[in-house]
Amino acid sequence: MSALRVDDEWQLRAACRGPHSAVFYPPTTFERRDEKAAREVRAKEICRTCPVKSPCLDYALKIRENHGIWGGLSESERRNIIASRT
Repeated sequence: MSALRVDDEWQLRAACRGPHSAVFYPPTTFERRDEKAAREVRAKEICRTCPVKSPCLDYALKIRENHGIWGGLSESERRNIIASRT
């Protein structure tokens, strides 16, 4: 039996799974603004063709994920969506 709930099975098909998943989150060390921008562009390019981009974004908005690129959007882009809904 899987530890994932049925609602979360989309995660198994996510393009961000695997060795390149680190580009979706900031490093544990200092990251310059230009490095962050480049990392986010790489992550968003992976998201662009992901087959589960919509459920990923829905999930991130639902749980108000504060870190990383989810569903092709950064933390601040997701905050803007949440703010526009209220």
